[in-house]
Amino acid sequence: MIKAARFTASRWPKEHRKPEISFKVHRVLAHIEDAEERFTAICTPPEGKTRWTADAANRRVGHQVVNPVTPEEKVSAIHALARDEQVAAAVTTELLRRPTVAAQVSAEDRVRVIEELTRDEGVAAAVTAGLLRRPAVTAQVSREDKVRVVEELTRDESVATEVTTGLLRRPDVAFKAMSDDRARHEVNHAQVERGRQAREHFERTSPVAPAVRKIERTMEFMDLVTACHSFVASAGRTVPRLRDRQLGEDERAIIHENVARVRATLDWIETAVDTGNVDVDGELARLLSGQ
Repeated sequence: MIKAARFTASRWPKEHRKPEISFKVHRVLAHIEDAEERFTAICTPPEGKTRWTADAANRRVGHQVVNPVTPEEKVSAIHALARDEQVAAAVTTELLRRPTVAAQVSAEDRVRVIEELTRDEGVAAAVTAGLLRRPAVTAQVSREDKVRVVEELTRDESVATEVTTGLLRRPDVAFKAMSDDRARHEVNHAQVERGRQAREHFERTSPVAPAVRKIERTMEFMDLVTACHSFVASAGRTVPRLRDRQLGEDERAIIHENVARVRATLDWIETAVDTGNVDVDGELARLLSGQ
């Protein structure tokens, strides 16, 4: 305080002091560096005023006023009062609750505010979820960003399963998806794998699995007997029709070739029945394929 008084006194020689003007005004105007400008200023009140006030003096030298009037002065006062972080947070929160205030904030500043407020992962997740529920917002997201969002949101297997199931219930989506060779292959593989797992689970856990396996073996026996019977019956009907008929050389060659295939197949059947080995060697595979 003493230093401020000495500074003020040094700026105002006795002959330039104005007794009718307060010491506070003298102290503020003392910050005008040029002496002639300073001495002239104290004799010249602001336009429209008859005398100097502390706030008028502060305006003259660019200091913060006590009673702000213009928007600029009010903003400056708010900044001064909100130097404390907690005060600034409380003021910002209160102002942003006023729709007319929020409406005047530029798009760039709104983005920056949102980025700052969503540094916390939990807050960011909640805000993103809320925004994605607004069709007008999602409509403005690019196709590439939508794909990236869906990929991120479906990293969880259960979520991915539910989403994929829902999408494949949409005919247009399912058709386009199955047009992709890899997607179609994966779906087919999944179906086969699901069937295999279901069968293994049934055989491992069902009390009727042994009976079913027995029935399956019986069915295989019946299928084989039926195949042999069908062949014998067909041959029995067809061969007698060849009486007194001469086949051409090409026709005989084809019949002989097929008889060889039948013999090889019969040998294969006997081996499978006697040993349980159903493997096919190279020669038999060639005959069965007609090569």
